[in-house]
Amino acid sequence: MLRKIRIVAATICFTLITLLFLDFTGTLHLWFGWLAKIQFLPAVLALNVGVVAFLVILTLLFGRVYCSVICPLGVFQDIVSWISGKRKKNRFRYSPAISWLRYSMLALFIVALLAGFTAIAALIAPYSAYGRIASNLFAPLYQWGNNLLAYFAERIDSYAFYSTDVWLKSIPTFIIALVTFVSLLILAWKNGRTYCNTICPVGTVLGFLSKYSLFKPVIDTTKCNGCGLCARNCKASCINSKAHEIDYSRCVACMDCLDKCKQGAITYTRRHKSHTHRTSAGEETASAQPVDDSRRAFLSATAILATTTALKAQEKKVDGGLAAIEEKKIPERATAITPPGSMSARNFAQHCTACQLCVSVCPNQVLRPSSDLTRLMQPEMSYERGYCRPECTKCAEVCPAGAIRPITKADKSAIQIGHAVWIKENCICITDDVECGNCARHCPVGAIQMVASDPENPESRKIPVVNTERCIGCGACENLCPSRPFSAIYVEGHIMHRTV
Repeated sequence: MLRKIRIVAATICFTLITLLFLDFTGTLHLWFGWLAKIQFLPAVLALNVGVVAFLVILTLLFGRVYCSVICPLGVFQDIVSWISGKRKKNRFRYSPAISWLRYSMLALFIVALLAGFTAIAALIAPYSAYGRIASNLFAPLYQWGNNLLAYFAERIDSYAFYSTDVWLKSIPTFIIALVTFVSLLILAWKNGRTYCNTICPVGTVLGFLSKYSLFKPVIDTTKCNGCGLCARNCKASCINSKAHEIDYSRCVACMDCLDKCKQGAITYTRRHKSHTHRTSAGEETASAQPVDDSRRAFLSATAILATTTALKAQEKKVDGGLAAIEEKKIPERATAITPPGSMSARNFAQHCTACQLCVSVCPNQVLRPSSDLTRLMQPEMSYERGYCRPECTKCAEVCPAGAIRPITKADKSAIQIGHAVWIKENCICITDDVECGNCARHCPVGAIQMVASDPENPESRKIPVVNTERCIGCGACENLCPSRPFSAIYVEGHIMHRTV
């Protein structure tokens, strides 16, 4: 019964969290966005004391329930392991904990966070890893399916669906997501929860707490016949059936062993201070608890650096079906642009887990993962496909880690994330001697005005002038500028956001 409850709860959580990354409309976040906010690492970075306390208490009461129910990466591994189990049953066996590796990865993770190397920490963080997989691998398939439905719906004059652009936002992030997916697939297919109990820093922290949990699986030696069926079905490889011991630091409370034991020798019950097992002769022997005395120096890590020289794949646009319009190129910005609500580049870098949730829900295609090694995989703003509309606050609504703080629409219009810079040599008003004014017409805050290029001749060709004190850096001018391949006006980011 407990196993069925766990499976139902895990299925619901996994499905809803996955849909948060697939739902490009952002509708589901209104109802189920809290599932992203109760993930362990985002809650810690957001200093969400209530959520962290809840997860700690949950672990101290029931063991690593978080890993088997709430964590989407843990449930994903369970799904893969379950599919593999259909082919080969009873394939697991007990293996001692590799404690030096577990605590080395945890030390590396903590040092990376404290030192500001968030890209390294994001590589092994479970929620972030699954977010990248869902955003880069699952979302395109979901969107292609949506576009197929939109195609057929249009043929019957129905607009229940609308098509959306499917494009590769970052090649390095895609490669990292693909490598992570394949690695987890192989590990889970062969060995179940290997990643959770050797690499995952959250699993190590919760594993330490779960050794002291109030309720846990217990082996009754008076009923156990030593068949080892529980150990051969334990995907955490934490049951030593010969010694009648369970490594509670690795047990994820999946309850599989309870259902597999035909003798009813394993029960999920309350822990006693001095737990004893009765042998067949009636003697009492103190249950041996595995002692984890690993306090080693952490290993030097090998950072996975995905480098590529390929250009970002972008869709060709056509003017009237006659001439292909040259696609825009990303300008060289001295300072990357971070989303409104992030307050500063430093705050954003310290709190962002690179889970890509904000990238998935951005309706204007403005956010994309960075390819810069110093902020690898963390979202940054670019205006080749759209601009940051003043009325949109989607990214601030969904961020679970506090990297983008909640803001109102009124706040959004007053936050200056950057300022526009005019490049005379690129402007068609100068190069082609034509009237334009596109940037001035579409500026939502009226920060751009067209003035005579020759102050002494009011009839001379007009050129744009930017009021940097009024500009909020939304990128409407850069996006709508007709100059190719580089816009004649682009946004330079601010390290510290200002209020105009």
